[in-house]
This record gives sequence, C-alpha cells and structure tokens, in this order.
Amino acid sequence: MQTFPVRQSSFTRFMSRLFSKGSTVKCRYRLIIINAVFLSVATLMGIAGVSGQQFSFIPNGTFFTNPGGASETYSTTGGGVDLTGPFFQSLGSNGRSCGSCHQPSDGMSVSAASVQQRFLQTQGQDPIFRTVDGSNCNHSMDVSTLAGRSAAYSLLRTRGLIRIAIGVPANADYRVVSVNNPYGCNESGVISMYRRPLPSTNLRFLSAVMFDGRESAKVTGTTKILFENYPKSLLDDLKHQSLDATKGHAHGDGTRPTPAEQQQIVNFEMALFTAQTIGNYAGRLDAHGAHGGPETLAGSSSIPPQPFFISINSSVNPLVPTLETPGGLVTAGDGQFNPAIFNPFDAWAAMPDSSPRVAVARGQAIFNSRPINITDVAGINDVASAGGLVDKGIPSLMGTCGTCHDTPNVGNHSFPTPLDIGTGDPDPSNPSTNLGGLDISYLPAITVCKTDPATGLPTSNCKTTTDLGQALIDGKFDHVGKIKGPILRGLSARAPYFHNGSAQTLLDAVHFYENRFGLVLTPQDESDLVAFLSVL
Repeated sequence: MQTFPVRQSSFTRFMSRLFSKGSTVKCRYRLIIINAVFLSVATLMGIAGVSGQQFSFIPNGTFFTNPGGASETYSTTGGGVDLTGPFFQSLGSNGRSCGSCHQPSDGMSVSAASVQQRFLQTQGQDPIFRTVDGSNCNHSMDVSTLAGRSAAYSLLRTRGLIRIAIGVPANADYRVVSVNNPYGCNESGVISMYRRPLPSTNLRFLSAVMFDGRESAKVTGTTKILFENYPKSLLDDLKHQSLDATKGHAHGDGTRPTPAEQQQIVNFEMALFTAQTIGNYAGRLDAHGAHGGPETLAGSSSIPPQPFFISINSSVNPLVPTLETPGGLVTAGDGQFNPAIFNPFDAWAAMPDSSPRVAVARGQAIFNSRPINITDVAGINDVASAGGLVDKGIPSLMGTCGTCHDTPNVGNHSFPTPLDIGTGDPDPSNPSTNLGGLDISYLPAITVCKTDPATGLPTSNCKTTTDLGQALIDGKFDHVGKIKGPILRGLSARAPYFHNGSAQTLLDAVHFYENRFGLVLTPQDESDLVAFLSVL
C-alpha cells in the first residue's frame, strides 16, 4: 500500500503559523503562499511515491491539500494515524490493502484526481489498479500495455469508481430484462455497478454500512443498526465488512484478517475523524469563533464530542412517530427536530459582507433553511408498502437539505433509511443524463421488471437505472435504486460526488438539486452554498 502524507515537520509548523488565529498575513497573500507551497509539496509527494518511500505515522495536525484548501484526519488514539496496522497491510493476494482505496490524504476515501496521479506515477501498476474490480469490466481487458491499462481503468481514473459485482438474489420479485454495459459486463445474473469508495472515517455516525446497506442486513449475516443495538451492531458489521472487503477487493482466502486483526481494523477506523481544516478563502476554520475541523467531532479534553445516537434529530419521526424511533434531539425520544443541522460557522454570520467567511455562514444558512419541495423520492413520497412514509404516499413534502441529511454537524441520515433521489436514474427525455441533469452516459443502463407472483414472468411494471441499489441485496423491486446518503464532512478531499461520481464538483452537486427539485438559487446562493460545503 502506498500513501503519500506530509509529515508534521517544519512545513506543517509553518502552515499552522500561517493560518493561525493570530496570523497577521493578509488573506490574499496567504493564498499565494499556500498555492506555491502546496504545489511544491505535491511534487515532493509524487517523487516519494515513485521512489517507493513509505511513511509510518501521520501526526494529528497534519494538513492534506485539496481543491478547497486542506483537510485533516485526526485520530483519538496514539496522537495520529498509524500506518503500520492491518488496515494498511496486504492481507490478500493482489497487493491491495484497505488503504489502497481509503487514503488519509483523500479523507479516507480516494479522489479521482489522486487516482490519476497514482496511475501516472506507477504507470498503472499501483495495487488499486486490479481487474478484479478496478477495471471497467473483468473480462476482455488488455492491461499488458500502458494504453490498455489507461482504457481499462478509465472510470477509476476519471470518476474514482470501483466496480461492484453482485448476483441477483434467487428470491427477487423482479427480473433483469436487459443490461447495456458499455464495457462488456452485460450479464443479467451478476450485475456490475460502479460506486465511489465510502470514507472509512467519522464512522461513529454511521447508520448503515455500504451504500446499499449490505453490511448491515440480515441477508448477509450482518445486523441492521438500530437505537437499541448501537454501537455493538456497528462494530460487528464493520468487522464483517473488513473480512468481506479483503476477500473481494484484495483476493483474500478468508483467513485474514483474523478476528484479532478485524478488531484492530475496527478500532483504528472508529478512532478516525476527518474534516476540512483550512479553506482556500476562509483560512482557518476554527478562527473567530468558528468550530470547523475534526476535533469538534472527535472531542478533546476541552471539547465534548459531537453527540450522536441512531435516529438523532430524525426529520421523519416528528411526521410519522412510528418510524425512525426513538427520534429526539437532546435526549432519545424527546420529540424534537432541529432543521438547523449545521452550526460550526454561526459566529461568522455577523462578519462584513465582503468577508469570505460570511459567505460560508450564508451557505450554512441556505443548507439549513432553504425550502425544497421533495417529490418522487422513493423512500419518502411512495406508498408505505413500497417503503414510503404513509399508506397512500405523499405527493410532495416541503423540506430542506436537512430532511435527508439530519445528523447534527455530520449530515448523513441518522436512521438507516435508503432513498432514491434520482442520481442514478436516466432522464426520460435525455437518457445520457440523470434526473438532475448530470452526465451518466458512462454508466450501464439496467432494466428490471417486477414479476407476476403467479407466473414468475415479467410484468409491464419496469424501471431502468444505472444501479439497482438495495434491491440487489434484498431482492425487492420497490427498492430498486435506493441507497443511503454519505456523511458530508471532508467533501473537498474526495471529489467527485454522489455514489456514481456523476457530480464532478460541488457546484455540479448543487446544480443537481436545482434541476431535480426546482430549488431556486441565485448565482450568489450557489457560490455561498459551495463555499459552505467545501469547508465541511
């Protein structure tokens, strides 16, 4: 496994002073300095990667550059991130480790830009480039030449996508009637889908493991994460996931990670917290009364950790008290919901309009309060028998970003409720884009039809999508396309966005919601919202 961190040295001390609360260096000069320094560091990191130089420890307080500034991955144990444990060891047969797709420099995921950098530095030989799932398909792939490898791994290089191949459940109440995969994986019994690696950090706030929840589902021998069984269920699911991931992604034989190594991996992951620490324009994100950065999530001797329990601040429980129980904000079951999901940058709201920091505060306010008319979202608007909220469904629900991103200061859904908002669904008027207008022409088109219970034959009730989501785990047609939303912290470190990488930038993600739900934003609103999302 190769990871290219910047050691805490004179560089880190210099950057800390440059962006300290008391720094007298003007913002525009800081930007010039940081861009020059980060360019130099990127070059040195590349040289280290090519030469095979390894680092064994990343001290807390180490900055990692990204398009929005710099992030930090903070560990509550040992004073930093230990790169020598089983998480970073090759436990299978193809040279991969968990760290191959979960890099500290990329918010414990991978960005497409860093994958491309690794491709160039290693001529496509880095362990992440393996045909088991790193290539666009796993057959008829010629990776004997550089050009062949470039073509075979194009989705990984440009969108940061890993191919996830899962068999259709034998008891599925639907039939896959066609698969149009541009890379050749057209099988209808085992479906190839393309997904971003989820971050292996901030895991204390998870309500389900994996986009489709397959590592928190009875059908896979794991446990749904509920209020009454958390955190044991989460810890057990993560252990199971570490073994499954090694067997699949790393071609392991099932003997490793051993139970002891599984526990080490989970302990390592649960100690990690990641967030943006420096904004390109806002500077330090804990200055002038703000509370950005990972320590406010993790807690310290002077800061309590971010409160969390399963269903905390549920937006659904106050609407339908029988769902997402117990709900509550301060204490479980207190019946409260606060749409002001994020508050780290409240103190910046009173700053002058010309300040980049007030733009962040305005963006936070938009996220927290701008109304969104939620329509045609499976898991919210559909009938209860299909997974919706009420028996006859809700044609529209007036909500905010916090309706689906309700966990305070984290932004995922605090209860394991998968949704289909249309990121993987082709627009009927333009199948090359999704329902929010983003390009999905690089993804397969999969058509499934619900079967007649009496005959087992496909009916006319069909759906075309690029990812079957939860339906490929539990076999339910009504769950086609449903996935969970990710934690929003550390976004700048891991572009592109959405499960299929369809949003290349944060602005693309904002445009999706504008097009999909008719969200009305001015150019200033868009800029402010991106400014906020980029510093989470």
